[in-house]
Amino acid sequence: MTVQPSAGSDAVGARAAPAVGRLLARAAAAARLRDRAWHGRSVRAQLLVTFVSIGLVAALTAGSVTILQARKSTRLEIAASLRMAEILVGETADLLQQQLPAEQFLRNLPSQLRFVRHLRVAVRDASGALVPIRPDAVDAPREERSPAPAWFAALIAPPIVTREVPVLVKGERMGSVLITSEPSDEIAEVWENTVDFALVCLLVGLAAIGALHLLLGRVLDPLTGVSAGLADLERRNYRVRLVRPRALELAAITDRFNALAQALDALRTENERLNHRLITAQDDERRRTALDLHDEVGPSLFGLKANAASIANAAGAASEPLLTSLRERAREMLAIIEHLQAVNRSMLNRLRPMALGHVPLVDLVSEAVRERARQQPDIAFDFSPGTLKPSYGDSIDLTVYRCVQEGLTNVIRHARATRAEIELAEGQDRDAARLELVLRDDGRGIVVPARPGRGLVGMQERLQALGGTCAIEPRVGGGTVLRISIPLPAPLHAAGETRTLAE
Repeated sequence: MTVQPSAGSDAVGARAAPAVGRLLARAAAAARLRDRAWHGRSVRAQLLVTFVSIGLVAALTAGSVTILQARKSTRLEIAASLRMAEILVGETADLLQQQLPAEQFLRNLPSQLRFVRHLRVAVRDASGALVPIRPDAVDAPREERSPAPAWFAALIAPPIVTREVPVLVKGERMGSVLITSEPSDEIAEVWENTVDFALVCLLVGLAAIGALHLLLGRVLDPLTGVSAGLADLERRNYRVRLVRPRALELAAITDRFNALAQALDALRTENERLNHRLITAQDDERRRTALDLHDEVGPSLFGLKANAASIANAAGAASEPLLTSLRERAREMLAIIEHLQAVNRSMLNRLRPMALGHVPLVDLVSEAVRERARQQPDIAFDFSPGTLKPSYGDSIDLTVYRCVQEGLTNVIRHARATRAEIELAEGQDRDAARLELVLRDDGRGIVVPARPGRGLVGMQERLQALGGTCAIEPRVGGGTVLRISIPLPAPLHAAGETRTLAE
C-alpha cells in the first residue's frame, strides 16, 4: 500500500525550511567569526589567550573556593563568639553577684562583654525592660574597615542569630542578656583579605603574561626569520641562509631550510649554465648559418645576377622576336634574384647582425632605433645611453639588441604611442654589476597581468638563460614600461648572503 503525503505535512515542511536555513546561516556566521577570532591570530596571541583563559578559570575557581571557605569560617566565628558570650555571662554573674546590687550589676554587665567580637549585647531587667548602658560600656575601639559590597555580604553572611541568656543570682532571675550576631565586621575583614589576595594574584598574573610574551617572542622569532627566508626564496634569492637557533625543533627546521636553499641555488646555477650553453650553441649555429648564407648563397646569387645581366646584354644582337623574349626572361631573373638577395640580407640580419662584434653595443642599439624611426616617422624615438662598455660578449650584446628590437616592435604594433624612450646603462644591485634596459612609451598602456606574446616569451627565455629578469608594468600617467636587467659576470661576486633568524 502506498502512503501519499498529506497537505498538512507539506505545509509544515515549507514552514520549517526557512527556519533551518536561518539556523545554518547563523552557524556559518558563528564559524566565520570563530575563525577570525582564533585562527586569524598569531601563535603568540593564541598562546597568550589560552594562558589568560586558564588564569580566568583559575581565578573563578579560587574565588568560588574563597567564598565557600569565608562563609564557613564566618559561621564558625559567629558561633564561637556566641558561645563565648554565654560563658562570659555565666562567669561574670558568679563573680559579681556577691559584690554589687542587682541594678548596678546589670548596668555593668555590658562592659564585661564589650571585648567579644561580632556581637551586639543588650540587657533586660527582671521586668523585661532594657537597662541603659553606661558610657564606659561601649564597644572597645576597633580598626575601622570599609564595609564589604552588598553582593559579597549576601554570599557570605550567615543568618542573624539572637540568643537570650538569663542572669540568675542565688537561683533567682535578675534579668537576661540579649546576644545578637553581628557578622558585618567579619565580612569586611574577609573582603579586605580577598581584595588583597586578588590584587597579588593580578600582579603576579600580569607579570607572568609579560614574561610569557617576551619568552614567546624569543622562541617564535626564528619562525619570523623562516618566513622572511621563504619570501626570499619566492623572489628567487637562493643564496639566503638562516642562522641556526638553539632550540632543537627550530634548529631542525632551519637546517632543512638551508639545505633546500642550497639545493635550489645549485639547481639554478646548473640551469643557468645549461641555458647559457644552449644560447651559446644557438648563437654559434646562427653564426655558422649566417656565414653559409653570406659565403655561399650570396656569391651564387651575385653570379646568377651577373649572368642574367650578360644575357640581357647579349640579347642586343639577336633578332627582334627573340630579343624581346630574352629581355623579358632576363628581367624576370633579375627581379627574382633581387628578391632572393633581399631575403638573404633579412635572414642574415635576423640570425645575426653583421655589425655584431665589430661595432660597439651603443652603436648597434642606435642603428636599431634609427631603423624603427625610419619605419615609423610619426613616433618620436629617444635613445639615452649611459655608461657602457664597447661590448659585453656576443650573448649579452645580441640579447640586448633583440630586446630593443622586440620592445620597439611592440610599441609600434600595439601601444599606439607618439613617443618612445630607451635607456641603456650599467647599474648596481647588491654589489653586483648589471646591465639595465628601460623602454617607456606614452601609449594606451597594458592590462596586468597580460598574456605574453611569442616575441616576449622568446625574450624572457633569452634573459633567463643569462640570469636576467624582464618586467612589464603600467606607466604613471599612461603608457607602458619595459624593464630588463642582465647580470654582468663578476668573479669576485660569489659570496652568499646570510640572514639571521631574528630579522
